Amino acid sequence: MEVLLVIGGIVLIVVGLIGSALPVIPGPPLAWVGYLLLKWTRYVADNATYNNSLWIMLFLVILVTILDYVVPVWGTKRYGGSKAGMWGATIGLIVGLFLGPIGIIAGPFAGAFIGELTTGKQQREALRSGWGSFLGFLMGVGMKMMVCATLLFLFIFYMVR
Repeated sequence: MEVLLVIGGIVLIVVGLIGSALPVIPGPPLAWVGYLLLKWTRYVADNATYNNSLWIMLFLVILVTILDYVVPVWGTKRYGGSKAGMWGATIGLIVGLFLGPIGIIAGPFAGAFIGELTTGKQQREALRSGWGSFLGFLMGVGMKMMVCATLLFLFIFYMVR
């Protein structure tokens, strides 16, 4: 049974890393569940440090999951986007989810760009807003990958310890 828990944990963490780049897959939560599976093995039996890290990582997973939805909108605003651009980025992200990986990446950019054009902004200003949305998306992916990579590191750390 212990072998299945370890294999399941590794699989969930790897899927979590992949899910960090694909918003359709909830990467950090899956990776955290993979890390949680280690709790029921002999590798961390009653280890207080592991228990503390489990709760800290849960907090980070929740924080990153929330920020993943906020950062592209913040990026749009930071690069001069209006409310229409922020709404466009949000709608673009939602529509992009149905269009696969390319849609997920291009959706917030296109949505912010179109949203800004509807307010009468010039193409150059609208492109800048779309670029901010894209940078926000990349920041979200980077944050999720860091959390998942940390979970993978901790998993391996407790396995070989």
